[in-house]
Amino acid sequence: MPSLTLPECGRYISPPATNEDLEFADLAIVDLSKAHTPEGRAELYPQLRDALRTYGFVYAINHGYSQAQRDRIFDIANVPFAVVPPDEMKTYAANIEKVGYYAGFKARQFWKVDTENQVLDQIEHYGINKDVTRRPHPQALRAFLPEIDAFARHNHFNVVHPILRLLALSLELPEETLVEKHNFNGTGESCVRFMKYYRRTKEEEEKSKNVWLKGHTDVGSVTILWSQPVGGLQIQAPDGRWKWVRHIENALVINTGDMMDFFSGGYYKPTIHRVVQPPEDQHNYDRLGVFFFSMPDDNVRLIPCVESPVLRQFGIQRRCPDEDAPLCAAWRKGRTTTYGRSNLKKGIEHNVEEEVIEGIVVKHYN
Repeated sequence: MPSLTLPECGRYISPPATNEDLEFADLAIVDLSKAHTPEGRAELYPQLRDALRTYGFVYAINHGYSQAQRDRIFDIANVPFAVVPPDEMKTYAANIEKVGYYAGFKARQFWKVDTENQVLDQIEHYGINKDVTRRPHPQALRAFLPEIDAFARHNHFNVVHPILRLLALSLELPEETLVEKHNFNGTGESCVRFMKYYRRTKEEEEKSKNVWLKGHTDVGSVTILWSQPVGGLQIQAPDGRWKWVRHIENALVINTGDMMDFFSGGYYKPTIHRVVQPPEDQHNYDRLGVFFFSMPDDNVRLIPCVESPVLRQFGIQRRCPDEDAPLCAAWRKGRTTTYGRSNLKKGIEHNVEEEVIEGIVVKHYN
């Protein structure tokens, strides 16, 4: 029988949640345990639809991982930053601008946070493809690959796929319509990503107006953030104001990205979000994040699901003609290679910068 003993891993002690009086977004909470039955899905999809069309973000609870399992993943997530030596980090560095995906280490000061004042980011992250054996990993992480593999599969099959089925139902499509575009064994760059946001100098905070990651939309179809107590994530509410996202213990924060915007013909628009300096009572803490970024298979073309009665009634909003629509791989590469690196142009809207990817305007928000 295989051993039931998990490899030893240093404990990551989460900082306390903020007690500051902040303006939090009023996000809906969906109970994913109900997604296992047709009756439960019929109850959930209107909740998910209304939440995503209002704020673009939603909490999910009862997703299948216990508090202990969640805490263990955060222990493992800290290993790339706390244990892997700097020289080995360089060996496993992600060649982002060449390959167009985040696999391996992204170093600090790689992205431009404030173009005008030349402020660079203080974020490290380590990306792992959904197929954890696809690329080599640092020595300190190798013992944990079975757990990371189980975590990737859990996110893909037990969170992303149920969400995709609910979205399909909301568009009056067959339940598996979107699932079939997201195959675990297909060629693609869905990934687990561990991110460490480090505290910045007072000068950096002043120059960037406390923004750690400027307003943006996500590249893929569905993003899963495993909630953690250090604040910083803000979403742009329908009224244009930035609102904080509250931490809920062992909950997921889920949002849709560009690729779902393509598939839904603008019905599910990606919500603009950013990361700012944590609240005042958390200024002395770094911020550890655990994510799963889901993308369709590389060969999927990003065109609307025109067979949807809902979209036909709503009116399909194309970002480009169908014949010019990019493949998933092309959109991912275009967005990933230029993010935080290209020289953006000022847009018509106030505090908006723009670039063009695959012939389509992409906006960044300050």
